[in-house]
Amino acid sequence: MFDRHVYLIGMPGSGKSSLGKRVAGNLHLPYIDMDKRLQECFGMTVVDIFAKHGEEAFRTSETNLLIEMTREPASVISTGGGSVMNPENVRIMKASGLLVLVDRPLDQILGDIKLDRRPTLAEKGLGEVERVYKERYDTYHGVADIILDNSKGFYPGVEELERIIRLRFGLYVI
Repeated sequence: MFDRHVYLIGMPGSGKSSLGKRVAGNLHLPYIDMDKRLQECFGMTVVDIFAKHGEEAFRTSETNLLIEMTREPASVISTGGGSVMNPENVRIMKASGLLVLVDRPLDQILGDIKLDRRPTLAEKGLGEVERVYKERYDTYHGVADIILDNSKGFYPGVEELERIIRLRFGLYVI
């Protein structure tokens, strides 16, 4: 039975949202994109939230949203790239679900990341993406319950994430 959340963690551009949305649909599970949920709460884009309220307000809202989501039905959740940098967020996620690192090589992320949607990266460009990748790499790997290699493309990533969820939660295995 699917009784805990599946939190997809990892770098911006790693594939969390695209994989999460597809796999949740395939398995008929609820799907939540944390950044989109926060945009709805604020009534503005993530870029505008950062500009108007600052990163601290965004990060506090992220923690509050995680607390709120623990009361919702178990879902596949795409987290923001920086959410696991807050130990309190990791504690909340570990207590309510499984953390799956969507791991993708830096060169692939750099090849197709859309910086205009990434407020903490946009101003400084691709060099900032590389710096953040190196800064967060050990944390991502240290907090993950499972690591999904997303270097082989979208469809293999979907198949692997489905397999992980099916095996972990005792859903019928294909």
